[in-house]
Amino acid sequence: MRAAAAPLVLQVRGASKRFGGLQALSEVDLCIERGQVAGLIGPNGAGKTTFFNVITGLYLPDAGQFELAGVPYKPSAVHEVARAGIARTFQNIRLFPDMTALENVMVGRHVRTGSGLWGAVLRTPGFKCEEAQIRARAQELLAYVGIERYAEYRARTLSYGDQRRLEIARALATDPQLLALDEPAAGMNATEKGVLRQLIGRIRADGCTVLLIEHDVKLVMGLCDVVTVLDYGKVIAQGTPAAVQRDPLVIEAYLGAAHHA
Repeated sequence: MRAAAAPLVLQVRGASKRFGGLQALSEVDLCIERGQVAGLIGPNGAGKTTFFNVITGLYLPDAGQFELAGVPYKPSAVHEVARAGIARTFQNIRLFPDMTALENVMVGRHVRTGSGLWGAVLRTPGFKCEEAQIRARAQELLAYVGIERYAEYRARTLSYGDQRRLEIARALATDPQLLALDEPAAGMNATEKGVLRQLIGRIRADGCTVLLIEHDVKLVMGLCDVVTVLDYGKVIAQGTPAAVQRDPLVIEAYLGAAHHA
């Protein structure tokens, strides 16, 4: 007897986006089940980053329906999408460089706070209690990603790989249902990629669903449960890593990647 499918965390139907005369996305569909690590790949210029930015509220879509855990959401702004339950990192690291690692994670946690502006201004007992909880949670997350010893270091002084892990800790501070990672292995050496792979596996094992764009196809195929391939703004393949690697359209897209340059 076939096991029932897990509930969907993310469902996107008919996502489209045009920039002037360029149709960057054309009716893209994506479904991600709870507990999956889902990969989004494709040649340069295929529309991966545009789709990622649409899902996470950086770009407004021209069309499409978006649901998170069965609840419709409007990808109109990054902070609104974060409140809905999607946290993201960026291909180009976007930390607060002169804040400490701990302060960077605390900033992410403030998405889930309730004291408000006046509580902060008046330093009410409720605000102080909440701030202590935020600090404690931020310290837990630094330990979770393995960089707790750098809690009081300014973010800009951390190594490249540790800055990547700090970004993930900050994203996790929002308690996301979906963690969206944009090229998390970019610029990493083999050792750092191994650490990243273990971390993503742990995040998934602890109940957070993951979506990643990644150029390292080997990493994607070894880590993801399901892979979606875009080419020229359209989905050309979806399925398990094994099935996608055998797909003639995928093989053609990558062998002909020069025409995207």
